[in-house]
Amino acid sequence: MIRLVAFLSCIGLICAKASFNYGVQNDRVIGGHDAPPKTWKWQISLQYDSYGDGYFYHICGGSLIGHSYIMTAAHCILSMDGNMYRVAVGEYNLYENDGSEQFLNVEKVIVHPSWTGDLGKGNDIALMKLAEPVYDNGAVAYAQFPYPDQMLPHDFECVITGWGLLDSFTGSVPDILQEAPIKVVEHSVCSQPQWWGSIALRTMVCAGGDGVISGCQGDSGGPLNCFTDGEWRVHGIVSYGPSGACNQVSKPTVFTRVSSFQDWIYSVLENL
Repeated sequence: MIRLVAFLSCIGLICAKASFNYGVQNDRVIGGHDAPPKTWKWQISLQYDSYGDGYFYHICGGSLIGHSYIMTAAHCILSMDGNMYRVAVGEYNLYENDGSEQFLNVEKVIVHPSWTGDLGKGNDIALMKLAEPVYDNGAVAYAQFPYPDQMLPHDFECVITGWGLLDSFTGSVPDILQEAPIKVVEHSVCSQPQWWGSIALRTMVCAGGDGVISGCQGDSGGPLNCFTDGEWRVHGIVSYGPSGACNQVSKPTVFTRVSSFQDWIYSVLENL
């Protein structure tokens, strides 16, 4: 259980056609709904101890990609000191003890070497090695990757998940993990001037832009889950969105495209 209120205000500009239905409902992430328990088992809560006093705050999402490895956004990394972080796997309600959580320390933080701090230049991806391995308690699973360089077609429906703001104005924060269906906006559309223009790179995935569903503060680093090739795979990592209201028309949530970084991911894991 997280011990204090979520810390959401300064993470990124955000300061998410499945083949079967996972119970996603489209009525309250923004525009989302409470996810069923033990559904998105690779989703993690990345938590930060900003004062070194043992009190951890949710700052970002992420994905479990191995027994000791986490994938998140580079802009979520506030310090290279692993002792400042805690990773909650098997988490569902941030403010209650669900009995499924595992709280794990971080041994090492690895940021993509081409990350500059400029979200528009991409490479917004980081890995973490946990100090101890996750154990299988029925509430965790490893994220599956797409095929290398795979790109999804326009209007392909995926699911964004996270504990980010429910709206951009009241600062309402969910206790329970949220999910929402969100449609891919292909690069040829997202890179048009009235959309994201030149800062929408081919190493990114755009999804949303309907003015209803989007990621927001606190969702950064979390997964874009898409049902492809027979199973749910993490195709994206929440990277950025518009300033002001998160769910703006023609300003979709932008994700780091996982399929563009798999060679780097595997090379890091082989050397950890």
